[in-house]
Amino acid sequence: MMRLPWFEWRAPRTVAEAARILAGEGPRAMLIAGGTDLVPNMKRRHQSPKTLVSLRRVDELRKSNGALGAGVTLTALVASAQVRERYRALWQAAAQIATPHLRNMGTLGGNLCLDTRCTYYNQSHEWRQAIDFCLKKDGETCWVATASKRCVAVSSTDGAPALIALGARVKLVSTQGEREVALADLYRNDGIEYLTRRPDEILTEVAIPAGWSSSYWKLRRRGSFDFPVLGVAVAARLARDGTVEEARVALGAAASRPFLVDKAGEFLKGKRLSDEVIAEASTLIASRAKPMDNTDLDLYWRKDVAASFAGYALREVRGDDMGEMRRRIARQAL
Repeated sequence: MMRLPWFEWRAPRTVAEAARILAGEGPRAMLIAGGTDLVPNMKRRHQSPKTLVSLRRVDELRKSNGALGAGVTLTALVASAQVRERYRALWQAAAQIATPHLRNMGTLGGNLCLDTRCTYYNQSHEWRQAIDFCLKKDGETCWVATASKRCVAVSSTDGAPALIALGARVKLVSTQGEREVALADLYRNDGIEYLTRRPDEILTEVAIPAGWSSSYWKLRRRGSFDFPVLGVAVAARLARDGTVEEARVALGAAASRPFLVDKAGEFLKGKRLSDEVIAEASTLIASRAKPMDNTDLDLYWRKDVAASFAGYALREVRGDDMGEMRRRIARQAL
């Protein structure tokens, strides 16, 4: 049995109080919302904070006043008719995260700040010690790319690529004030320092522009549980005749950060989503997917699948009924 290390528990009721605790405790403190990622990591000794600052009792983080509160549970997102209608890619991403039990606990903000993953990292302390620790935690070598000077652990959030495609922005709050950044700028392509959020900052809300048609497609081994090994999100503003006025394409689980495929958005602008345009755009999107051999399934197959999944997302944005394809993929992943 893996046990949690000893820690002090703090349960503030406001964002301001939580920010003061973080500022006072410094690097020894960590935020916890649902705990679905942090608690298992603590059991494996990936993180051993001396103080946990719980956000579960901060009601203001669950309110939506023109923006989504970061404390909204994934279950609440899936149940929201407004999210399903206006932000379909986010709704699809949230519905495919983990299991119903974990979605009941997990939050939007927690998913956006999810730790990066790697075959050599997401193991027990004893397992990692036996083979020698990796660069991400306690070691000096990346066992995936031994010549690499940086960690190549993979971004494992589903919500981020969907929201990046939708052009979302997030608010970060600390005792020093507030700042708002594009969600895409919240991430670094570094498996260890993967967030630009400072340790004393709290992600409080997510603002999403309206008017996008969007879609999110996820590749994983088991269709009812696993982390993504590929995520493709597409959002587009379409004219009445179907011409793409603006498009944004984001990839997840293909690097240490979710990222925009800018060239694909530029290529799609001004075009109608014909089969030929979709095929060319899908090839362009897949060319930016460069998976590493540190997650589930064969990396070369995962790269090949990227073009297919990009095509599915673009066809769904066009208005095609992709329900049977989704069901077929789900059956194959059981």
